[in-house]
Amino acid sequence: MTSIEIGLAGLAILFLLIAARVPIGISLIAVSFGGLWALAGPDVALALLGSTPYNFSASWSLSSVPMFLLMGFFCFHAGLTMSLFNAARIWFSRVPGALAVASVVGASGFAAVSGSSVATAAAMGKIAVPEMLRWRYDPSLATGTVAAAGTIGALIPPSIIMILFGVFAEVPVSRLFMGGIVVGLMTGLSYVAVIVIRVLLNPALAPSLPERPSMGEKMAALRSTWPILLIMFCVFGGMFGGLFSATEAGAVGAFLSAIVAAMYGKLTWKNLKSSLYETIVTTSALFIIAIGASLLTRFLAISGAGAFLSDMLVYAGSDPIVLMLIITVIYLLLGMFLEPLGAMLLTLPVILPAVEAGHLDLIWFGVLLVKYLEVGMITPPIGMNVFIIKGVVGDTVKTWDIFRGVAWFLVADVVVISLLILFPDIVLFLPNLMK
Repeated sequence: MTSIEIGLAGLAILFLLIAARVPIGISLIAVSFGGLWALAGPDVALALLGSTPYNFSASWSLSSVPMFLLMGFFCFHAGLTMSLFNAARIWFSRVPGALAVASVVGASGFAAVSGSSVATAAAMGKIAVPEMLRWRYDPSLATGTVAAAGTIGALIPPSIIMILFGVFAEVPVSRLFMGGIVVGLMTGLSYVAVIVIRVLLNPALAPSLPERPSMGEKMAALRSTWPILLIMFCVFGGMFGGLFSATEAGAVGAFLSAIVAAMYGKLTWKNLKSSLYETIVTTSALFIIAIGASLLTRFLAISGAGAFLSDMLVYAGSDPIVLMLIITVIYLLLGMFLEPLGAMLLTLPVILPAVEAGHLDLIWFGVLLVKYLEVGMITPPIGMNVFIIKGVVGDTVKTWDIFRGVAWFLVADVVVISLLILFPDIVLFLPNLMK
């Protein structure tokens, strides 16, 4: 076999392992190690297996990953999600589908301190879904709204996926964050539009709330969100104002969230231990996948299969719009079966060279890529956010009903993605201001 054939055979084996439900990190490492052994011998394979984990994880930029995760877990255990949802519920009480709209707004706020789609869906699901069902909201609307709103968690910074993309693509994470703000807000507004239009057309989906809060009650509810607003202002104000880097912002956010949790009396030994444990487990899982992807990059580079596939992709999509349509289809299909981080790191060794050869802006592409991956979080058959919400509601709502509720928001996602492809300046306007 030629080296390219070995590389392509390795990719085929990799997809078979993933299809067989072997953990994606283990699959990446096993295939890459075996391929390197076949190409360059055991000495080279063992040397790369020994050096790659350290060389990757020693990156200074990656130190922000556990810090942002810790910030999110502190805020979650401090119960700050409830204040966001309550404030949004009171302020939007007269809007059609008020509780569903409040879920989207609350998810957008929590996204600014979580960095994770799954964490956002789980946190809002435990609060918003029972409340909507109590007010006799249509179950598919209630569950579908929160499952879709969870995807905003990886778009509005801090975003763990954006940090890892920035490391692999060697682009500034702070500029990715700026682009993500616009796309996250666009996504949230499009979801609100879907809810309002659906409820106006069919008011039975979401009975109106009887309460008519006064301005004093609205301001009191808004004041209750000050801890989240303070953390957001300090972290993002300092980061975009040049006081500290995006990497250092994670540590600042974790420190502030710990102080807030302590002020609320929530920094108990149990919550502290849970936050640290969940941070360590999540970070370890992310790094194992990322190290496997780094090894795969070496394997594909040495075999020449990566360049071969990238050249084919560039040839097939000689026009940038055609290239992006091909990439869009690839990620939307992968998103149906793989979790976001695995789908991204599995494909970057092939996709990135093609994007660079097509002279596409990597900041724009990185933000758009995160949007693709988050759409995969709510598409069947393996929409992770859908199953997160299913775990919250149990047998109260069928899985099919959650997917049915999510389908309306997928239409909004298609519209947003189309606008981002046709008008790249939507993403690049704020990042370009940082130059």
